[in-house]
Amino acid sequence: MEKPATQKTPPMPFTGYQKFMIALLAFLQFTIILDFMIMSPLGAIMMPALNITTAQFGTVVSAYAISAALSGFLTAGFADKFDRKKLLLFFYVGFIIGTLLCGIAPNFHFLMFARIFTGLFGGVIGSIVFAIMTDLFPLEQRGRVMGFLQTAFAASQILGLPAGLYLSNQWGWHMPFLMIVGVSTVAGVFIMYYMQPITEHLSLQTDKKALEHLVHTMKVPRYLLAFAATALLSIGGFMMMPFASAFTVNNMGIHQDQLPMIYLITGLCSILIGPLVGKASDAFGKFNTFFFGTLVSIVTVLIYTHLGITPLYLVILVNAVMFVGIFSRMIPSQALMSAIPTPANRGAFMSVSSSLQQLAGGMGSIIAGMIVVQEVSGKISHFDTIGYVMTGIAVVALIMVYFINSFVTKATGIR
Repeated sequence: MEKPATQKTPPMPFTGYQKFMIALLAFLQFTIILDFMIMSPLGAIMMPALNITTAQFGTVVSAYAISAALSGFLTAGFADKFDRKKLLLFFYVGFIIGTLLCGIAPNFHFLMFARIFTGLFGGVIGSIVFAIMTDLFPLEQRGRVMGFLQTAFAASQILGLPAGLYLSNQWGWHMPFLMIVGVSTVAGVFIMYYMQPITEHLSLQTDKKALEHLVHTMKVPRYLLAFAATALLSIGGFMMMPFASAFTVNNMGIHQDQLPMIYLITGLCSILIGPLVGKASDAFGKFNTFFFGTLVSIVTVLIYTHLGITPLYLVILVNAVMFVGIFSRMIPSQALMSAIPTPANRGAFMSVSSSLQQLAGGMGSIIAGMIVVQEVSGKISHFDTIGYVMTGIAVVALIMVYFINSFVTKATGIR
């Protein structure tokens, strides 16, 4: 008999092993995100060192995302055929090798190969992490778990990037990649010796062929709705990101040297916000939290994209509130998505979803690049149009998540 949708249950406590796994999965996310993010700030050092152009550097950066998206689709059919621990270890070892290749790259072509190699392995790890999270934690706990996992982004911003830049200034651009290899190797040892096998999904498999498994996953109507919602959320998130720094400096009048302070403070806020939003998702309902986050995001994005010359404290305040909106959408939506697939299809679902995130994010950046124009003075024009487009996307995504939430609530009795 189903529980009423409105029934509230007290928060489920985490076991000792669950706490260990939260810490381990969050750290894995930290290393993957840091490896991806470290490229942009190292550009000023890498381009003259390797004698490459801005176009070549842009190709190197995008090569990771493209290979990661391709890898997600290629591995989706196999994602539920193996012990998730072994699958995670295989791809994480490949990620470490790829990052090591980046750290020893002597020229553009070697670096390009290294980033493609790293993307092929690293791009799949996020989906495996979310599949493991869904296997180990019931829906009543996933909001809190997602809150902790999302702090990896903030931690990479306020801890990883400054450390990486310091190492590159002291010993060259190779050192940040070697640093990531070192800490990732330690994480790999913990996976190997302390993580328990995850094999319950293997007994549920009915598709004998990987391609057949992928096709069956792609045919489920509720999966398609979840994929579409994931893509929309990613497109909206990536539209503003590529031009935010240029807009802050040239339109708001913030000095380039003050940007690290903005990133530092908003990153610290994000570390505090993530777990709180996760708790709110489990306590007040995931859709309710998502609805709140959508309203906050729409208001702050419209304010942000219309700002002119603005004092530093106000820029920091708007950015911090905007991150409240972003996390209040990201965390509950991902917790809801985790309840959509059956255990037998969970790995394939997460792999396809991760690939669509990569592709949609790239599409969002392309669309934004077609809208905005940088004038001779450096000022970014039509940035307000980005705000209007993001608002429209947010409303459509809200409607999609409403239907996803209705399905999850009906199936589980949990809000």
